Amino acid sequence: MAKAKSVYFCQECGFESSKWMGQCPGCGQWNTFVEERVEPKRQAASVKQAQSVKPVPLSAIEMKQEERFSSGLPELDRVLGGGIVPASIVLVGGDPGIGKSTLLLQVCQNLSRQQIHVLYISGEESLQQIKLRAQRIGTFTDSMSLLCETNLEVIDTVLRREKPQAVIIDSIQTMYSETVSSSPGSVSQVREATGAFMQLAKGLGITIFIVGHVTKEGVVAGPRVLEHMVDTVLYFEGDRHAAYRILRGVKNRFGSTNEIGVFEMRGQGLVEVANASEYMLNGKPKDASGSVVACSMEGTRPILLEVQALVCRSSFGIPRRTAAGTDTNRVNLLMAVLEKRLNLRLGECDAYVNIAGGIKMNEPALDLGIVLAIISSYKERCIDEKTICFGEVGLSGEVRAVSMAKQRILEARKLGFTTCILPKVVIDSQTNKIEGIKLIGVENVQEAVRKIL
Repeated sequence: MAKAKSVYFCQECGFESSKWMGQCPGCGQWNTFVEERVEPKRQAASVKQAQSVKPVPLSAIEMKQEERFSSGLPELDRVLGGGIVPASIVLVGGDPGIGKSTLLLQVCQNLSRQQIHVLYISGEESLQQIKLRAQRIGTFTDSMSLLCETNLEVIDTVLRREKPQAVIIDSIQTMYSETVSSSPGSVSQVREATGAFMQLAKGLGITIFIVGHVTKEGVVAGPRVLEHMVDTVLYFEGDRHAAYRILRGVKNRFGSTNEIGVFEMRGQGLVEVANASEYMLNGKPKDASGSVVACSMEGTRPILLEVQALVCRSSFGIPRRTAAGTDTNRVNLLMAVLEKRLNLRLGECDAYVNIAGGIKMNEPALDLGIVLAIISSYKERCIDEKTICFGEVGLSGEVRAVSMAKQRILEARKLGFTTCILPKVVIDSQTNKIEGIKLIGVENVQEAVRKIL
């Protein structure tokens, strides 16, 4: 009989090595390798079993239309691609205290009201603690059950006996299997637990939501294979000291990965924000230089954002460049374009760029908004508060086309904007038919600055 051997795993990315290393070759982190004992692999399938397995032609496979069911939260359904897919496994990650457990408890509340049998399995809280949180959210029906357990073998038995339609696992790092000698939360335990839940989801037709802890870099802790095994990966983002929360789809086998859901944290739990643009623009200052409204697309959803910039004379030898909510390197690139194409002496100035509200956006369509906000602050000239802009800026100073221009214009008109600065190449017969808003097409940043200032 083969003996168990020791191997070393990286706690950040799951890289496996036969010996200890100071730096992980997979993710580049230092001092992340831990030793774990690995049991010998099971005996391979017999020749007789292998001979009975036959491939199936693609034309012989019968398709069955799986009906999704609603989570009761339209914002979550949007991110999932139209609702919850039966027998799927969904991973929800986010910072501590961001609201992952609250969101899934509200999903349990809505599913139980639809008479869907849902089981909430907690490895971090007691039954009394979950009850206290549930009372703050509202009333629940008897279709929801609670279980405090971390042993995979016990959970497997309960699920096969109870056969719930939906299961919440909070969290995957607390689950352990007795067949694995390492401690809960280790790479081997997380991989074993995820594999067991994947088999239960596909074999019993159970929809499973898994809560995953995140590292200091903001990604789900544990081996990278964890994200590959599940059907959907959702990240819950936002500052826990702020009111808003962003639910973003990173991976989705049943829908788009560009959609986001916006929530607001209140005393009774998470409340959906139906009009994210109006929410993000709330509190925008009037007659202030360095402020302009831009439009970004998240999937099929246009979101209007306030781009703020502050440019001032530098008191340091090397000017400071700071960006919050967008890429700092992109801001440096756009400032270099302005210095070269418009002869602005920005090399002597500090520059601070902020996407108001704390939301993170990196779409190229924000380029024109960042450029105009920087110029507005540099020249101390205010931009009309009823003006919106979008467009990608190239290294030659040209304003390039972006996708879904019509949807952006319609969203701006709905919120009362009267002027739109956009790439000239996207103005066509469809956008020209939109009434109630003036469209100004520009070909380069020089033309944009001349027309808006």
